Amino acid sequence: MEAKRLIFALFLLFLLSKSSAFPSRKSRVHKPCKRLVFYFHDIIYNGKNSKNATAAIVGAPAWGNKTILANQNHFGDLVVFDDPITLDNNLHSAPVGRAQGIYVYDKKEIFTAWLGFSFVFNSTEHKGSINFAGADPLMNKTRDVSVIGGTGDFFMARGIATLMTDAFEGEVYFRLRVDIQLYECW
Repeated sequence: MEAKRLIFALFLLFLLSKSSAFPSRKSRVHKPCKRLVFYFHDIIYNGKNSKNATAAIVGAPAWGNKTILANQNHFGDLVVFDDPITLDNNLHSAPVGRAQGIYVYDKKEIFTAWLGFSFVFNSTEHKGSINFAGADPLMNKTRDVSVIGGTGDFFMARGIATLMTDAFEGEVYFRLRVDIQLYECW
């Protein structure tokens, strides 16, 4: 009788181990349902370039001003931007949309920012927007920010955007390569 109970208990344990109550330890490999690469070009207003500036400092700490980024890793500066998005790294290529949002330099000790922005598309290939948010440790070669939603062709999109500084010219111009991998596509 004791042997039957042991066999029955082992059989139940086997069945439970295969059920969803005990998920397997195998890690799932996530594959993106859509991958896109864009470049966005940021030209910050410096007091002399109002005709072609696409970004401006709208908030600065007491020791800073709104035409020159603050010392101490630009800590406290709040920048709003409306940058062109292109399919290649040429600033003069036809834009497929606009990168619109803010970045805040948020640490004194390290050159880093927090981003909140959208890619708003106006091309024949894409309609709608993709929304992003997250920390941007600028000194890292690549940085990931979250794709937190979208509209139109990108309705409720979720995923990761890998940012890479592709070029910069002093404190006035930088270009980001944005590699977007969407894991929820509708």
